[in-house]
Amino acid sequence: MSPSRRQAFVSEIGEFQLIRALTHGFSPPDARTLIGMGDDAAILAHPSSTHLVVSTDLLVENVHFSKKTSSFFDLGYKAAVANLSDIAAMGATPTFILVAVALPSYVRYGDWKDLYRGLSIPCKAHGVQLVGGDTSGSPSSFFVAITILGQVEPGRALTRGGAHEGDIIYVSGSVGNSAAGLAYLKHKTSREKISNLRQPMKFLVRRHLQPTPRLTLGRLLSSRRLASAALDLSDGLSGDIEHLCQQSRVGALIQAASLPMTPHLIEYASQVRVDPLPWALHGGEEYELLFTVPPKKQHRLKMALKQLRISATAIGVITSRRSGIQITHQDGRTQKLASQSYVHFSE
Repeated sequence: MSPSRRQAFVSEIGEFQLIRALTHGFSPPDARTLIGMGDDAAILAHPSSTHLVVSTDLLVENVHFSKKTSSFFDLGYKAAVANLSDIAAMGATPTFILVAVALPSYVRYGDWKDLYRGLSIPCKAHGVQLVGGDTSGSPSSFFVAITILGQVEPGRALTRGGAHEGDIIYVSGSVGNSAAGLAYLKHKTSREKISNLRQPMKFLVRRHLQPTPRLTLGRLLSSRRLASAALDLSDGLSGDIEHLCQQSRVGALIQAASLPMTPHLIEYASQVRVDPLPWALHGGEEYELLFTVPPKKQHRLKMALKQLRISATAIGVITSRRSGIQITHQDGRTQKLASQSYVHFSE
């Protein structure tokens, strides 16, 4: 693409020219796509032996993202992961994606291409096809709305409502990295390429801008019936464990000492002289999986995780509903764990 074309405003390119350039980088159509991009609607073949899984997500400028901390590539990448993570949390396999964008006049053609390039990378890695969407102008802010489709075998979908007293609470990967990465970005006066950052900031910023959808783990938990309940960490551990407990009508006890925090997180927290625990408990946009496992299935889970080289850590136990949600600190104190996750319309 010529530099002059990259710098052209989307209003100069035109809606239909933008649409014609969309599909590059995504998985090509296959037998599942009877009619894809370019018509009034897509027509998709769906196996009768599976259930359809559908999720949607809306990203709004200065609510979910800021141009000060995210590039258009980062925005596209993270938008795709957020939706793939919803499919992972259900134990399903993603298949198709639809993307609608509303573009203000300041957006340049190169920015728009970067957005879709970011979207395409996680989607292509998991065989997800772009089959439609919409492109519109916006008088002010930038909006991205994504609808994702997936499939799961009947009776195998993971939900938030199946946890029982005595189940062990697990979290995949590690927690707190995204919140720490965002904290670092907010204090930067200019945005640098991730590759130019030094550790531990490079790791933390990458975990914030380019997280990983835990699709393999989700499929493992559902196909082998290992988890009783699951959801992804989008709102923060304290908020998401509350969602799970509400749906399952149970309580929870979290062990602070068991929360998996990376050396990068610990090092950065030490540098800026803050306690990393609030990042681990309340930081959102991790896109790890939080799930519960009956004690009798723990051994099978550990063997499967080892075989697939997947990291997941036991961080607590499901308790009775009347016990509420509590956390035991390293000094032995046990107290109520209050959700401090972001809530829309709370102000």
